Amino acid sequence: MAGHTASPEARNKAVNKYVKTYYDLLQVKIRKDSGLRKSINEHISKTGESMNKFIQRAIRETIENDNKKQKKE
Repeated sequence: MAGHTASPEARNKAVNKYVKTYYDLLQVKIRKDSGLRKSINEHISKTGESMNKFIQRAIRETIENDNKKQKKE
């Protein structure tokens, strides 16, 4: 029995539809001369996180910390 093989175009279309349905995409721009990307890459190589997971964690933790600060005021 031969398996059905979708064309690369059909596969890309399906993946793009899935991403649009289930994900919000955010774009982060970092100046090349800031050195921040190098620092992030060094950090995530130590933690084993992906860039995406690291950024999500950084956002969550920052929101948590900001909320704690607001409660203290």
